Formats: sequence, C-alpha cells, structure tokens
Amino acid sequence: MTNGCHPALRTPLCALLGCEVPILLAGMGGVSRWELAAAVAEAGGFPTLGMVRESPGLIAREVRALRAATDRPFAVNLIPAATDPDLLDAQIACCLDLGVGAFSFFWDVVPGAVERVKAAGCLVLHQVGTLQAAREAEAAGADVLIAQGIEAGGHVHGRTGAFALAAAILGESRVPVVVSGGIVDGRGLAAALAMGASGVHCGTAFIPTDESFAHDEHKRRLVAAGTADTVLTDVFVLNWPRGAAVRVLANSVTEALGDRLLGHDPATLPREAIAWDDDVARLRFSTDSPLRTTTGELEAMALYAGQGVGQVTDIVPAGERLRRMASGADTLLARLRS
Repeated sequence: MTNGCHPALRTPLCALLGCEVPILLAGMGGVSRWELAAAVAEAGGFPTLGMVRESPGLIAREVRALRAATDRPFAVNLIPAATDPDLLDAQIACCLDLGVGAFSFFWDVVPGAVERVKAAGCLVLHQVGTLQAAREAEAAGADVLIAQGIEAGGHVHGRTGAFALAAAILGESRVPVVVSGGIVDGRGLAAALAMGASGVHCGTAFIPTDESFAHDEHKRRLVAAGTADTVLTDVFVLNWPRGAAVRVLANSVTEALGDRLLGHDPATLPREAIAWDDDVARLRFSTDSPLRTTTGELEAMALYAGQGVGQVTDIVPAGERLRRMASGADTLLARLRS
C-alpha cells in the first residue's frame, strides 16, 4: 500500500472515493476482474470492476471475491447504451442488493440509470467524450466526470484530445474532473494534476499486469508495441451500436481494411466464430478481447491499447505499476514546485 506517502498527490477526489492516490482503474470489460481491482485498491488507487453486459450472477461472484480480498472501496462499470434494458435493470438491482457504493457509467448519458443509483445513495462516475455529454452527465447527478480523449484504448466516444477536453470541462464543471486517454506513467498524472484535474483514469497501463484477466498474448503484444502501433476503427463493433469506434493494436483485420478503418455497419458484417471462452463463441469483428480463458485466433481479435502504449514496456504486478506512476508524479511535481 502507498500508506499516504504521496501527500502532494492527494486531491479532494481521494477523500470522495476513499483512495490514497487519484489513480483510477478503468472498468475494462473482461479484463478488470476482482484480482486486478483488488491489487489496485490495495496499492492505494480506486478500482472499477468491468461488468458490461455480464450476468448478475457473475457480478455477484466478482463483487464478493473482491470484498474477500480487500475492504477498500470500488465501483462497478456498466454501459447502459450497449446493454439490453432488461439486463441493465437486473445488473443495477444486483449491485444495489450487494450494497455496491459507486457506479461508473460510459457512452451515452442515460439519466434514468444515474438517478436510480443516486437515489440509493451511490456515487456516480461518468466517462464522457464531449463537453455536451459532460454537461448532461453533471445535470443528471454525476459526482465525478471522466474526460476521455481520442488517445484512449478500448471504446472511444469523442474525437478530442484528453487534455483539451478536460480543460473545456474544467472551465464549466462544479464536480471533480479526471483525465483519461494515453496516461500510463507519472508524467501523465503530474500533467493532469498540474492543469487542475483531480486525477487520472487508466486502462492500458494495467492490462500488462500479473493480475489482469487479459490473455498473455495481449499483454505481450502491448509491451512490444510502440506509440504509433494503434489504430482507431469501428470494424470491431458487433455487440455495440453502429459507429462505436475502438482504439486497438493494428492486426491482420485492420491491415486488410487499408484506409477504410471507419464506417462499418454491424448489420452487414459476417458472424464467424474465431475463438472461444469455454462454450461461448467469440466472433470476428466483435468487441471481445482475448482473456485468460480464450482459445482460437487471438491475433484477429480486438487487442485494446491506448496511445500511451509505447511507454509500457514490462509485465509487472498492478501495485508496482501504480506505485511507479505515483512516485514519478510526486518527483515531477516537487521539481515544478522548486
């Protein structure tokens, strides 16, 4: 644990969320399971379980396993716009029954979902990609806004750089603003705090860690990749609304597209199984990334990565990644103050 050894990094967000350093683990679907969340929490950060479209049964198992591993706070990430309404209703009900204290939402703002969990006394963190979405999320009752830039890995909602978007939101918002996209080390954290943001939200930095549920091949590809090795495409769109772009490592699928990376219609894409998780088929062009349990054509799947990937060069425990980030930021901020 950090044991409060970085007081310069403590922002009001830390008190709000109950963490020691303002480093948030992104709720990456499939990847941010209880082991990774517990490791980030124990190191002093604030974790999010990635439970998009997962069954209430799996959510309950993950929440209980996380609580058995740590008594620190956490959030559960759900994505209303990409989830069947009946499943979303069951997911929220399950989380509330379990006493989950914080929710993280993403993509389109769904006021009803925000209002429901707020009425139960929960915190709401809302990741947004535009200034308008930030306004809508705050109006709906969000307690924290996560400004996601186009540099981010995984699903990317907006087309503005992370720091430019965060600056615009900071100019209007009355709630804490967190920067997300391309931040993998202490330099990104220091830059975010120096501009007045309350913290950072990281995904790519925590995929190549011991506790991540990502497949080892995904981890190896990430640490071997350079900054220019990611692409933004909407070809990996099955399971999501049309036009939902993702940032991934270039692979055989994206290379075959040439300059046609965007503009794909899920209704016209073939449904071809190329991998499996137990008896569940994973389709070519789906949003599924390879997990520990996945077998098949892993190279052709969505290998999520943000533009900061070139600075992530090893596979380490998640706590070590977080401590490096915190120490690096502390050093840089001390240098600025002097």
